[in-house]
Amino acid sequence: MRTATRATARPTSDVDEVTGLSAAACMFRSLGDPARLAILRHLALGEHNVKDLTAHLGLAQSTVSAHLACLRDCALVTFRAQGRATMWSLAAGPELLAVLAAAEQLLAATGSAVTLCPTYGDATNR
Repeated sequence: MRTATRATARPTSDVDEVTGLSAAACMFRSLGDPARLAILRHLALGEHNVKDLTAHLGLAQSTVSAHLACLRDCALVTFRAQGRATMWSLAAGPELLAVLAAAEQLLAATGSAVTLCPTYGDATNR
């Protein structure tokens, strides 16, 4: 009976690893939209309001606002009030930019083959 208890119990380090990997997967899903990536790249240049982002990206104001809300909920962007406007910026700029740079390096190293992936690839490339 003691062996059965031991076999079903998970060591704390395994639980911590699963939790960490789950959080990482959530973070990558938050980065998994081209519009959100474009917003983050633009915010890397400095803080902007929704009007500036809308003009730069050619997206509807409601679309930009929805993506900013997602990025805010994931703690990737932050905001501050400036008069009647809300100014948006990267929350963890150097770390986020390092992740995006690493992704660009990985894409270059693999020849952007991920676009051909039947599960996650770009349907226009198939």
